[in-house]
Amino acid sequence: MAPLFTRLLLATEHTEFDAGAEAVAVALAQRCKLPLAAVLPLVSNPEYEALAPQIAARAEQAAAAKIAELRSQAQAASVTISLHLRRGEEPYREIVDEAQALGTEMIIIRRRGKRSFLANLLVGEMVSKVVAHAPCHVLIVPQAARMWGQRVLAAVEPTPQGRQIVATAMAVAAECDLPLNVVSVAGGDSQRAPAESFVAEMVRQAQQAGVTAQGEVRNGKPFTEILAAAAACRADLIVMGSRSDSRIGRALVGGVAQKVLGLSEHPVLVLHS
Repeated sequence: MAPLFTRLLLATEHTEFDAGAEAVAVALAQRCKLPLAAVLPLVSNPEYEALAPQIAARAEQAAAAKIAELRSQAQAASVTISLHLRRGEEPYREIVDEAQALGTEMIIIRRRGKRSFLANLLVGEMVSKVVAHAPCHVLIVPQAARMWGQRVLAAVEPTPQGRQIVATAMAVAAECDLPLNVVSVAGGDSQRAPAESFVAEMVRQAQQAGVTAQGEVRNGKPFTEILAAAAACRADLIVMGSRSDSRIGRALVGGVAQKVLGLSEHPVLVLHS
């Protein structure tokens, strides 16, 4: 079976917080026998380089050392990797531009770096902007997470986007020979019947495609129920959609997705329509 995604881009600053994203990216490339592209964004601008050339030079040296370490890690796993250092004032923009230039199908990135002064910043600002502006799907990986191998969970609503989410989750489950759970959270009694009908239809489609699947409809706060469903069925990959718009910040990712991304112990694949 051909891999679902063939053009992968690892976005990393090669810090301790990037360990999960790097491990998953290399494991995916190794499993699917794919080359791996990686981008390392370096905050810089001409004025900074002119005023502080020694500091800029040290940053370049540190980045070069990180690139060498990443290349060694990939080679140890027999993965071909191409690494690109991109300089700019906004790291997220360099990542997005690299993805556009390469025709990337999926960006793999950490969940966050160090906590900012905002104690409730569950997903880093840079990562949120990547998710919001990316031209492709984005896989967000917590620091301690690794490649999934137990179950895939699709968090959906009875909409055309929900069908796309299930189709992608089903393809990932089939590719990895894993079972699939389809979960929808109803907003009230009036929404439960359509949600149950939709989930049942999606489960049938998955089963007809040879994927072991089951589904359920829950009531409550969507992000709480999605995470509870994932924990109950031991899913170690969540697939869900984004609700990006022209605004900035959390609203670009959507409140439910933002909280699932921030609280999940496992990777979350956010699909762009």
